[in-house]
Amino acid sequence: MAECTTGTQALVTEGTDVRAPATGGMESPAAERPGVGPPAGERGRLDRAEASPLHGTDARSGTRPLHGADTGCEALPPRETDAQSEAQLLHGADPPSEPLPLQGSGPPSEACPLYGPEVASAAPPRHGPEVPPEAPPRHEPDVPPAAPPRHGPDVPPEAPPRQGSDARPETHAVDGHEAAVILERVRASVDPELRAALESLPGSLRRVALYHFGWEQADGTQAAGNAGKAIRPALVLTAAAALGGERARAAAVRAAVAVELVHNFTLLHDDVMDRDTTRRHRPTAWTVFGDADAILAGDALQALALRLLAEDPHPAAAPAAARLAACVVELCEGQHEDTAMQALGPGEVTLDQVLVMAEAKTGALLGCACALGALYAGASAEDVGALDAFGREAGLAFQLIDDVIGIWGDPGHTGKPAGADLAARKKSLPVVAALTSGTAAATELAELYAAPYAEEDLARTALAVEEAGGRDWAQAQAADRMARAMGQLSRAVPDPEAAGGLLSLAEFVTRRSA
Repeated sequence: MAECTTGTQALVTEGTDVRAPATGGMESPAAERPGVGPPAGERGRLDRAEASPLHGTDARSGTRPLHGADTGCEALPPRETDAQSEAQLLHGADPPSEPLPLQGSGPPSEACPLYGPEVASAAPPRHGPEVPPEAPPRHEPDVPPAAPPRHGPDVPPEAPPRQGSDARPETHAVDGHEAAVILERVRASVDPELRAALESLPGSLRRVALYHFGWEQADGTQAAGNAGKAIRPALVLTAAAALGGERARAAAVRAAVAVELVHNFTLLHDDVMDRDTTRRHRPTAWTVFGDADAILAGDALQALALRLLAEDPHPAAAPAAARLAACVVELCEGQHEDTAMQALGPGEVTLDQVLVMAEAKTGALLGCACALGALYAGASAEDVGALDAFGREAGLAFQLIDDVIGIWGDPGHTGKPAGADLAARKKSLPVVAALTSGTAAATELAELYAAPYAEEDLARTALAVEEAGGRDWAQAQAADRMARAMGQLSRAVPDPEAAGGLLSLAEFVTRRSA
Protein backbone atom coordinates (compact mmCIF):
# COMPACT_ATOMS: atom_id res chain seq x y z
CA MET A 1 0.00 0.00 0.00
CA ALA A 2 1.28 3.43 -0.85
CA GLU A 3 2.42 5.66 1.95
CA CYS A 4 0.09 8.61 2.24
CA THR A 5 1.54 11.61 3.99
CA THR A 6 -0.89 14.38 3.14
CA GLY A 7 -4.21 13.29 1.70
CA THR A 8 -5.19 11.06 4.59
CA GLN A 9 -5.07 13.95 7.00
CA ALA A 10 -8.41 15.16 5.66
CA LEU A 11 -10.35 12.11 6.81
CA VAL A 12 -11.25 13.43 10.24
CA THR A 13 -14.43 14.48 11.95
CA GLU A 14 -16.40 17.39 10.67
CA GLY A 15 -18.90 19.75 12.23
CA THR A 16 -18.78 22.25 15.01
CA ASP A 17 -20.64 19.82 17.21
CA VAL A 18 -17.48 17.79 17.72
CA ARG A 19 -15.65 20.70 19.29
CA ALA A 20 -15.89 21.18 23.02
CA PRO A 21 -18.25 24.12 23.67
CA ALA A 22 -16.76 24.75 27.07
CA THR A 23 -13.26 25.26 25.78
CA GLY A 24 -14.01 27.05 22.57
CA GLY A 25 -11.95 24.56 20.53
CA MET A 26 -8.29 24.51 19.70
CA GLU A 27 -7.66 25.31 16.07
CA SER A 28 -3.89 25.03 15.83
CA PRO A 29 -2.72 21.90 13.95
CA ALA A 30 -0.96 19.03 15.61
CA ALA A 31 2.44 20.10 14.36
CA GLU A 32 2.26 23.29 16.39
CA ARG A 33 1.37 21.64 19.67
CA PRO A 34 3.66 19.94 22.10
CA GLY A 35 3.38 16.27 22.80
CA VAL A 36 1.14 15.02 20.01
CA GLY A 37 1.17 11.25 20.28
CA PRO A 38 3.17 9.08 22.68
CA PRO A 39 6.72 9.81 23.85
CA ALA A 40 9.57 8.78 21.63
CA GLY A 41 10.23 5.59 23.58
CA GLU A 42 6.64 4.55 23.25
CA ARG A 43 6.13 5.08 19.54
CA GLY A 44 5.84 2.21 17.15
CA ARG A 45 6.45 -0.56 19.66
CA LEU A 46 3.81 -2.79 18.23
CA ASP A 47 4.81 -3.39 14.63
CA ARG A 48 1.84 -4.72 12.76
CA ALA A 49 4.11 -6.35 10.26
CA GLU A 50 5.29 -8.71 13.01
CA ALA A 51 2.20 -8.92 15.20
CA SER A 52 -0.27 -11.67 14.27
CA PRO A 53 -3.84 -10.41 13.96
CA LEU A 54 -6.28 -11.24 16.69
CA HIS A 55 -8.77 -12.86 14.35
CA GLY A 56 -8.79 -14.86 11.24
CA THR A 57 -6.54 -13.24 8.61
CA ASP A 58 -2.96 -12.73 7.56
CA ALA A 59 -3.91 -9.86 5.25
CA ARG A 60 -2.31 -7.21 7.45
CA SER A 61 1.26 -8.33 7.22
CA GLY A 62 2.21 -5.33 5.16
CA THR A 63 0.86 -2.61 7.40
CA ARG A 64 2.86 -0.13 9.41
CA PRO A 65 3.18 0.13 13.19
CA LEU A 66 -0.04 0.60 15.07
CA HIS A 67 0.59 4.07 16.34
CA GLY A 68 3.00 6.84 16.97
CA ALA A 69 3.45 10.41 15.94
CA ASP A 70 5.65 9.38 12.99
CA THR A 71 2.79 7.98 10.94
CA GLY A 72 3.17 10.74 8.41
CA CYS A 73 -0.36 12.04 8.73
CA GLU A 74 -0.94 15.40 10.25
CA ALA A 75 -4.33 16.05 11.77
CA LEU A 76 -6.36 19.00 10.60
CA PRO A 77 -8.92 20.69 12.80
CA PRO A 78 -12.50 19.90 11.80
CA ARG A 79 -14.06 22.30 9.34
CA GLU A 80 -17.15 24.32 10.11
CA THR A 81 -20.01 22.54 8.38
CA ASP A 82 -23.69 22.07 8.77
CA ALA A 83 -23.87 19.74 11.76
CA GLN A 84 -27.59 19.18 11.28
CA SER A 85 -27.09 17.57 7.88
CA GLU A 86 -24.68 15.03 9.38
CA ALA A 87 -27.09 14.26 12.21
CA GLN A 88 -29.81 13.53 9.65
CA LEU A 89 -27.57 11.00 7.94
CA LEU A 90 -26.79 9.26 11.20
CA HIS A 91 -30.41 8.76 12.21
CA GLY A 92 -31.93 7.76 8.92
CA ALA A 93 -33.61 11.03 7.98
CA ASP A 94 -33.79 12.35 4.46
CA PRO A 95 -30.31 12.87 3.09
CA PRO A 96 -29.08 16.41 2.71
CA SER A 97 -29.42 18.13 -0.62
CA GLU A 98 -25.66 18.51 -0.90
CA PRO A 99 -23.41 15.55 -0.02
CA LEU A 100 -20.40 15.87 2.17
CA PRO A 101 -17.08 16.33 0.37
CA LEU A 102 -14.81 13.33 0.12
CA GLN A 103 -11.93 15.00 1.90
CA GLY A 104 -10.62 18.31 3.10
CA SER A 105 -10.57 21.55 1.24
CA GLY A 106 -6.79 21.77 1.07
CA PRO A 107 -5.16 22.72 -2.22
CA PRO A 108 -4.93 20.00 -4.86
CA SER A 109 -1.17 19.91 -4.63
CA GLU A 110 -1.43 18.58 -1.11
CA ALA A 111 -3.90 15.80 -1.81
CA CYS A 112 -3.03 12.18 -2.36
CA PRO A 113 -5.21 9.22 -3.35
CA LEU A 114 -7.24 7.47 -0.70
CA TYR A 115 -5.91 4.08 -1.51
CA GLY A 116 -4.00 2.01 -4.01
CA PRO A 117 -1.02 -0.36 -3.91
CA GLU A 118 1.12 1.83 -6.15
CA VAL A 119 1.09 5.40 -7.36
CA ALA A 120 2.21 7.02 -10.58
CA SER A 121 4.70 9.82 -10.61
CA ALA A 122 2.48 12.42 -12.18
CA ALA A 123 -1.25 13.08 -12.11
CA PRO A 124 -3.12 13.34 -15.43
CA PRO A 125 -5.08 16.56 -15.79
CA ARG A 126 -8.75 16.38 -14.93
CA HIS A 127 -9.83 19.18 -17.24
CA GLY A 128 -9.73 19.28 -21.01
CA PRO A 129 -7.08 21.08 -23.03
CA GLU A 130 -9.28 24.15 -23.45
CA VAL A 131 -9.89 24.71 -19.74
CA PRO A 132 -7.78 27.53 -18.24
CA PRO A 133 -5.55 26.10 -15.52
CA GLU A 134 -6.18 29.10 -13.26
CA ALA A 135 -9.88 28.30 -12.70
CA PRO A 136 -10.86 24.84 -13.94
CA PRO A 137 -14.63 24.41 -13.99
CA ARG A 138 -16.16 21.34 -12.40
CA HIS A 139 -18.14 20.33 -15.48
CA GLU A 140 -17.15 21.20 -19.04
CA PRO A 141 -17.89 19.41 -22.29
CA ASP A 142 -14.21 18.66 -22.78
CA VAL A 143 -13.87 16.81 -19.45
CA PRO A 144 -12.64 13.28 -20.23
CA PRO A 145 -15.52 10.77 -20.03
CA ALA A 146 -13.56 8.33 -17.88
CA ALA A 147 -12.40 9.55 -14.47
CA PRO A 148 -9.20 8.20 -12.89
CA PRO A 149 -9.94 5.15 -10.72
CA ARG A 150 -10.21 5.67 -6.99
CA HIS A 151 -7.77 2.88 -6.38
CA GLY A 152 -5.31 0.71 -8.20
CA PRO A 153 -1.81 0.97 -9.63
CA ASP A 154 -2.59 3.94 -11.89
CA VAL A 155 -3.85 6.35 -9.24
CA PRO A 156 -1.82 9.59 -9.39
CA PRO A 157 -0.49 10.90 -6.09
CA GLU A 158 -1.53 14.47 -6.77
CA ALA A 159 -5.10 13.99 -7.89
CA PRO A 160 -7.20 16.92 -6.66
CA PRO A 161 -9.81 16.19 -4.01
CA ARG A 162 -13.45 16.10 -4.95
CA GLN A 163 -15.30 19.13 -3.67
CA GLY A 164 -18.93 18.14 -4.04
CA SER A 165 -21.45 16.20 -6.06
CA ASP A 166 -20.84 18.28 -9.18
CA ALA A 167 -17.14 17.34 -9.21
CA ARG A 168 -17.31 13.60 -8.65
CA PRO A 169 -16.31 11.15 -11.40
CA GLU A 170 -18.71 9.14 -13.48
CA THR A 171 -17.60 5.84 -11.93
CA HIS A 172 -19.27 5.95 -8.53
CA ALA A 173 -20.45 8.56 -6.02
CA VAL A 174 -18.43 8.56 -2.81
CA ASP A 175 -20.06 10.85 -0.32
CA GLY A 176 -22.44 11.03 2.59
CA HIS A 177 -25.48 10.99 0.33
CA GLU A 178 -24.54 7.63 -1.14
CA ALA A 179 -23.90 6.18 2.33
CA ALA A 180 -27.34 7.38 3.44
CA VAL A 181 -28.95 5.69 0.44
CA ILE A 182 -27.08 2.45 1.17
CA LEU A 183 -28.10 2.48 4.83
CA GLU A 184 -31.73 3.19 3.99
CA ARG A 185 -31.80 0.30 1.56
CA VAL A 186 -30.15 -1.98 4.10
CA ARG A 187 -32.77 -1.12 6.71
CA ALA A 188 -35.50 -2.04 4.23
CA SER A 189 -33.83 -5.41 3.62
CA VAL A 190 -32.83 -6.25 7.19
CA ASP A 191 -35.57 -4.89 9.43
CA PRO A 192 -38.34 -7.37 8.49
CA GLU A 193 -36.07 -10.35 9.21
CA LEU A 194 -34.71 -8.68 12.35
CA ARG A 195 -38.19 -7.89 13.64
CA ALA A 196 -39.32 -11.47 12.98
CA ALA A 197 -36.35 -12.81 14.94
CA LEU A 198 -37.14 -10.58 17.92
CA GLU A 199 -40.82 -11.54 17.83
CA SER A 200 -39.79 -15.19 18.28
CA LEU A 201 -38.40 -14.45 21.75
CA PRO A 202 -40.37 -15.24 24.93
CA GLY A 203 -42.56 -12.37 26.10
CA SER A 204 -40.34 -10.87 28.82
CA LEU A 205 -37.18 -10.97 26.71
CA ARG A 206 -39.04 -9.77 23.61
CA ARG A 207 -40.24 -6.69 25.47
CA VAL A 208 -36.70 -5.71 26.49
CA ALA A 209 -35.33 -6.35 23.01
CA LEU A 210 -38.03 -4.38 21.21
CA TYR A 211 -37.52 -1.49 23.61
CA HIS A 212 -33.76 -1.58 23.06
CA PHE A 213 -34.23 -1.44 19.27
CA GLY A 214 -36.61 1.50 19.64
CA TRP A 215 -39.69 -0.26 18.32
CA GLU A 216 -41.62 -0.23 21.62
CA GLN A 217 -41.94 2.03 24.62
CA ALA A 218 -41.23 0.74 28.11
CA ASP A 219 -44.94 0.01 28.60
CA GLY A 220 -45.09 -2.08 25.43
CA THR A 221 -46.83 0.49 23.24
CA GLN A 222 -45.52 1.07 19.74
CA ALA A 223 -42.66 3.55 19.25
CA ALA A 224 -41.35 5.33 16.18
CA GLY A 225 -38.15 3.30 16.32
CA ASN A 226 -34.46 4.18 16.27
CA ALA A 227 -32.58 0.93 15.81
CA GLY A 228 -29.27 2.59 15.03
CA LYS A 229 -27.34 3.29 11.85
CA ALA A 230 -27.08 -0.35 10.64
CA ILE A 231 -23.43 0.06 9.65
CA ARG A 232 -22.53 -3.58 10.31
CA PRO A 233 -25.33 -5.23 8.33
CA ALA A 234 -24.64 -2.69 5.59
CA LEU A 235 -21.04 -3.90 5.44
CA VAL A 236 -22.22 -7.51 5.09
CA LEU A 237 -24.59 -6.77 2.22
CA THR A 238 -22.33 -4.28 0.46
CA ALA A 239 -19.34 -6.64 0.62
CA ALA A 240 -21.49 -9.46 -0.78
CA ALA A 241 -22.65 -7.22 -3.63
CA ALA A 242 -19.12 -5.98 -4.35
CA LEU A 243 -17.83 -9.51 -4.91
CA GLY A 244 -20.94 -11.40 -6.01
CA GLY A 245 -23.54 -8.96 -7.29
CA GLU A 246 -27.18 -8.60 -6.29
CA ARG A 247 -27.78 -12.35 -6.02
CA ALA A 248 -25.08 -12.63 -3.34
CA ARG A 249 -26.47 -9.57 -1.57
CA ALA A 250 -29.95 -11.09 -1.38
CA ALA A 251 -28.54 -14.38 -0.09
CA ALA A 252 -26.62 -12.64 2.71
CA VAL A 253 -29.58 -10.95 4.44
CA ARG A 254 -29.72 -13.53 7.24
CA ALA A 255 -26.00 -13.12 7.85
CA ALA A 256 -26.49 -9.35 8.02
CA VAL A 257 -29.26 -9.76 10.60
CA ALA A 258 -27.04 -12.11 12.62
CA VAL A 259 -24.26 -9.52 12.74
CA GLU A 260 -26.71 -6.82 13.86
CA LEU A 261 -28.04 -9.08 16.61
CA VAL A 262 -24.51 -9.74 17.89
CA HIS A 263 -23.75 -6.02 17.84
CA ASN A 264 -26.81 -5.24 19.95
CA PHE A 265 -26.00 -8.10 22.32
CA THR A 266 -22.74 -6.29 23.04
CA LEU A 267 -24.51 -2.93 23.48
CA LEU A 268 -26.93 -4.31 26.06
CA HIS A 269 -24.08 -5.82 28.06
CA ASP A 270 -21.78 -2.80 27.65
CA ASP A 271 -24.44 -0.44 28.99
CA VAL A 272 -24.76 -2.55 32.13
CA MET A 273 -21.01 -2.82 32.69
CA ASP A 274 -20.32 0.84 31.94
CA ARG A 275 -23.47 2.01 33.77
CA ASP A 276 -24.41 4.16 30.79
CA THR A 277 -27.86 5.62 31.26
CA THR A 278 -28.63 6.90 27.74
CA ARG A 279 -28.50 5.30 24.31
CA ARG A 280 -30.13 6.52 21.11
CA HIS A 281 -31.74 9.44 22.95
CA ARG A 282 -33.62 7.28 25.47
CA PRO A 283 -32.88 5.53 28.78
CA THR A 284 -30.83 2.35 28.42
CA ALA A 285 -32.58 -0.98 28.86
CA TRP A 286 -30.99 -1.80 32.21
CA THR A 287 -32.24 1.48 33.71
CA VAL A 288 -35.79 0.55 32.69
CA PHE A 289 -35.93 -3.22 33.19
CA GLY A 290 -33.02 -3.88 35.55
CA ASP A 291 -29.58 -5.43 35.13
CA ALA A 292 -30.72 -9.04 34.97
CA ASP A 293 -33.33 -8.55 32.25
CA ALA A 294 -30.96 -6.46 30.12
CA ILE A 295 -28.19 -9.06 30.38
CA LEU A 296 -30.53 -11.94 29.59
CA ALA A 297 -32.00 -10.09 26.62
CA GLY A 298 -28.48 -9.61 25.30
CA ASP A 299 -27.76 -13.31 25.72
CA ALA A 300 -30.94 -14.11 23.79
CA LEU A 301 -29.88 -11.86 20.90
CA GLN A 302 -26.59 -13.70 20.57
CA ALA A 303 -28.41 -17.04 20.52
CA LEU A 304 -30.79 -15.74 17.85
CA ALA A 305 -27.85 -14.73 15.69
CA LEU A 306 -26.33 -18.21 15.73
CA ARG A 307 -29.75 -19.83 15.18
CA LEU A 308 -30.33 -17.74 12.06
CA LEU A 309 -27.08 -18.98 10.55
CA ALA A 310 -27.64 -22.56 11.68
CA GLU A 311 -31.01 -22.60 9.89
CA ASP A 312 -29.69 -20.93 6.73
CA PRO A 313 -29.33 -23.47 3.88
CA HIS A 314 -26.72 -21.38 2.08
CA PRO A 315 -23.37 -23.22 1.76
CA ALA A 316 -21.56 -20.27 3.36
CA ALA A 317 -23.73 -20.38 6.48
CA ALA A 318 -21.58 -22.90 8.40
CA PRO A 319 -18.24 -21.09 7.94
CA ALA A 320 -20.02 -17.80 8.60
CA ALA A 321 -21.39 -19.12 11.91
CA ALA A 322 -17.95 -20.35 12.94
CA ARG A 323 -16.38 -17.01 12.07
CA LEU A 324 -19.06 -15.04 13.92
CA ALA A 325 -18.69 -17.25 17.01
CA ALA A 326 -14.92 -16.68 17.02
CA CYS A 327 -15.58 -12.96 16.67
CA VAL A 328 -17.84 -12.99 19.75
CA VAL A 329 -15.01 -14.53 21.77
CA GLU A 330 -12.70 -11.77 20.57
CA LEU A 331 -15.31 -9.14 21.42
CA CYS A 332 -15.54 -10.53 24.94
CA GLU A 333 -11.77 -10.44 25.24
CA GLY A 334 -11.73 -6.80 24.15
CA GLN A 335 -14.48 -5.87 26.59
CA HIS A 336 -12.63 -7.65 29.40
CA GLU A 337 -9.47 -5.68 28.63
CA ASP A 338 -11.44 -2.44 28.49
CA THR A 339 -13.04 -3.12 31.86
CA ALA A 340 -9.72 -4.09 33.43
CA MET A 341 -8.06 -0.90 32.17
CA GLN A 342 -10.58 1.27 33.93
CA ALA A 343 -9.34 -0.06 37.27
CA LEU A 344 -5.73 0.93 36.50
CA GLY A 345 -4.15 4.25 37.35
CA PRO A 346 -3.79 7.03 34.74
CA GLY A 347 -0.15 6.17 34.10
CA GLU A 348 -0.54 2.38 33.97
CA VAL A 349 -2.09 2.02 30.49
CA THR A 350 -0.04 2.21 27.29
CA LEU A 351 -1.13 3.10 23.78
CA ASP A 352 -0.20 -0.39 22.61
CA GLN A 353 -2.65 -1.90 25.09
CA VAL A 354 -5.53 0.40 24.27
CA LEU A 355 -5.09 0.01 20.50
CA VAL A 356 -5.13 -3.79 20.74
CA MET A 357 -8.20 -3.57 22.98
CA ALA A 358 -9.99 -1.24 20.54
CA GLU A 359 -9.35 -3.55 17.60
CA ALA A 360 -10.78 -6.51 19.51
CA LYS A 361 -13.76 -4.59 20.86
CA THR A 362 -14.72 -2.64 17.72
CA GLY A 363 -12.61 -3.59 14.71
CA ALA A 364 -13.25 -7.32 15.02
CA LEU A 365 -17.00 -7.15 14.34
CA LEU A 366 -16.66 -4.73 11.41
CA GLY A 367 -14.03 -7.02 9.92
CA CYS A 368 -16.23 -10.04 10.52
CA ALA A 369 -19.18 -8.29 8.84
CA CYS A 370 -17.14 -7.68 5.68
CA ALA A 371 -15.78 -11.23 5.75
CA LEU A 372 -19.28 -12.73 6.04
CA GLY A 373 -20.37 -10.78 2.98
CA ALA A 374 -17.37 -12.12 1.09
CA LEU A 375 -18.16 -15.69 2.17
CA TYR A 376 -21.71 -15.41 0.86
CA ALA A 377 -20.30 -14.13 -2.44
CA GLY A 378 -18.15 -17.25 -2.76
CA ALA A 379 -14.90 -15.25 -2.53
CA SER A 380 -11.47 -16.78 -2.17
CA ALA A 381 -9.82 -17.10 1.23
CA GLU A 382 -7.43 -14.31 0.25
CA ASP A 383 -10.26 -11.91 -0.59
CA VAL A 384 -12.15 -12.86 2.58
CA GLY A 385 -9.05 -12.07 4.61
CA ALA A 386 -8.45 -8.76 2.82
CA LEU A 387 -12.02 -7.62 3.48
CA ASP A 388 -11.71 -8.69 7.12
CA ALA A 389 -8.58 -6.52 7.35
CA PHE A 390 -10.37 -3.65 5.60
CA GLY A 391 -13.17 -3.79 8.15
CA ARG A 392 -10.77 -3.97 11.09
CA GLU A 393 -8.81 -0.92 9.98
CA ALA A 394 -11.99 1.02 9.26
CA GLY A 395 -13.33 -0.16 12.63
CA LEU A 396 -10.33 1.20 14.46
CA ALA A 397 -10.75 4.52 12.64
CA PHE A 398 -14.40 4.39 13.72
CA GLN A 399 -13.39 3.86 17.35
CA LEU A 400 -10.89 6.72 17.26
CA ILE A 401 -13.57 9.11 16.02
CA ASP A 402 -16.10 7.65 18.47
CA ASP A 403 -13.71 8.41 21.32
CA VAL A 404 -13.28 11.99 20.07
CA ILE A 405 -17.06 12.36 19.97
CA GLY A 406 -17.28 10.83 23.46
CA ILE A 407 -15.36 13.86 24.76
CA TRP A 408 -16.32 16.73 22.45
CA GLY A 409 -19.58 15.53 20.87
CA ASP A 410 -22.84 17.50 20.96
CA PRO A 411 -25.37 15.72 23.21
CA GLY A 412 -28.11 16.79 20.81
CA HIS A 413 -26.51 14.56 18.18
CA THR A 414 -24.90 11.82 20.25
CA GLY A 415 -27.83 11.13 22.58
CA LYS A 416 -25.35 11.00 25.48
CA PRO A 417 -24.37 13.59 28.10
CA ALA A 418 -21.50 15.92 27.18
CA GLY A 419 -18.12 14.59 28.23
CA ALA A 420 -19.59 11.27 29.34
CA ASP A 421 -16.33 9.40 28.81
CA LEU A 422 -14.36 11.90 30.88
CA ALA A 423 -16.93 11.82 33.65
CA ALA A 424 -16.59 8.01 33.74
CA ARG A 425 -12.78 8.37 33.73
CA LYS A 426 -12.54 6.08 30.69
CA LYS A 427 -9.10 5.30 29.28
CA SER A 428 -10.20 6.12 25.75
CA LEU A 429 -7.72 6.45 22.88
CA PRO A 430 -7.39 10.27 22.98
CA VAL A 431 -7.05 10.21 26.76
CA VAL A 432 -4.29 7.58 26.78
CA ALA A 433 -2.46 9.40 23.97
CA ALA A 434 -2.63 12.57 26.06
CA LEU A 435 -1.55 10.83 29.26
CA THR A 436 1.51 9.33 27.55
CA SER A 437 2.59 12.56 25.79
CA GLY A 438 5.02 13.67 28.51
CA THR A 439 3.67 17.23 28.50
CA ALA A 440 2.63 19.52 31.33
CA ALA A 441 -0.97 19.07 30.23
CA ALA A 442 -0.51 15.29 30.60
CA THR A 443 0.54 15.77 34.22
CA GLU A 444 -2.52 17.92 34.88
CA LEU A 445 -4.77 15.35 33.19
CA ALA A 446 -3.32 12.53 35.30
CA GLU A 447 -4.07 14.52 38.45
CA LEU A 448 -7.64 15.17 37.33
CA TYR A 449 -8.18 11.50 36.43
CA ALA A 450 -6.79 10.37 39.79
CA ALA A 451 -9.37 12.48 41.64
CA PRO A 452 -13.11 11.76 41.89
CA TYR A 453 -15.17 13.31 39.11
CA ALA A 454 -16.41 16.84 39.74
CA GLU A 455 -18.70 18.49 37.21
CA GLU A 456 -16.91 21.81 37.48
CA ASP A 457 -13.70 20.11 36.27
CA LEU A 458 -15.21 18.69 33.07
CA ALA A 459 -14.19 21.56 30.77
CA ARG A 460 -10.73 21.69 32.33
CA THR A 461 -10.28 17.95 31.77
CA ALA A 462 -11.32 18.16 28.12
CA LEU A 463 -8.92 21.06 27.60
CA ALA A 464 -6.06 19.10 29.17
CA VAL A 465 -6.66 16.20 26.76
CA GLU A 466 -6.60 18.59 23.84
CA GLU A 467 -3.54 20.56 24.96
CA ALA A 468 -1.64 17.31 25.54
CA GLY A 469 -2.28 16.38 21.90
CA GLY A 470 -4.86 13.63 22.42
CA ARG A 471 -7.43 15.02 20.03
CA ASP A 472 -4.99 15.71 17.20
CA TRP A 473 -3.35 12.31 17.63
CA ALA A 474 -6.72 10.51 17.43
CA GLN A 475 -7.74 12.38 14.29
CA ALA A 476 -4.41 11.73 12.57
CA GLN A 477 -4.57 8.05 13.51
CA ALA A 478 -8.12 7.80 12.13
CA ALA A 479 -6.88 9.16 8.80
CA ASP A 480 -3.95 6.74 8.79
CA ARG A 481 -6.20 3.77 9.56
CA MET A 482 -8.53 4.76 6.74
CA ALA A 483 -5.57 4.83 4.34
CA ARG A 484 -4.61 1.31 5.41
CA ALA A 485 -8.23 0.19 5.02
CA MET A 486 -8.29 1.48 1.46
CA GLY A 487 -5.19 -0.52 0.62
CA GLN A 488 -6.86 -3.73 1.85
CA LEU A 489 -10.04 -2.90 -0.06
CA SER A 490 -8.13 -2.44 -3.31
CA ARG A 491 -6.67 -5.95 -2.91
CA ALA A 492 -10.06 -7.64 -2.59
CA VAL A 493 -12.10 -5.41 -4.92
CA PRO A 494 -9.83 -3.85 -7.54
CA ASP A 495 -12.76 -2.49 -9.56
CA PRO A 496 -13.51 1.03 -8.23
CA GLU A 497 -17.14 0.85 -9.31
CA ALA A 498 -17.70 -2.32 -7.28
CA ALA A 499 -15.72 -1.00 -4.31
CA GLY A 500 -17.57 2.32 -4.16
CA GLY A 501 -20.23 1.26 -1.68
CA LEU A 502 -17.73 -0.08 0.85
CA LEU A 503 -15.62 3.04 0.47
CA SER A 504 -18.65 5.25 1.09
CA LEU A 505 -19.56 3.37 4.27
CA ALA A 506 -15.99 3.50 5.59
CA GLU A 507 -15.78 7.23 5.00
CA PHE A 508 -19.23 7.78 6.49
CA VAL A 509 -18.30 6.25 9.85
CA THR A 510 -15.11 8.31 10.08
CA ARG A 511 -16.67 11.64 9.04
CA ARG A 512 -19.52 11.58 11.52
CA SER A 513 -20.29 13.80 14.48
CA ALA A 514 -22.52 11.43 16.47
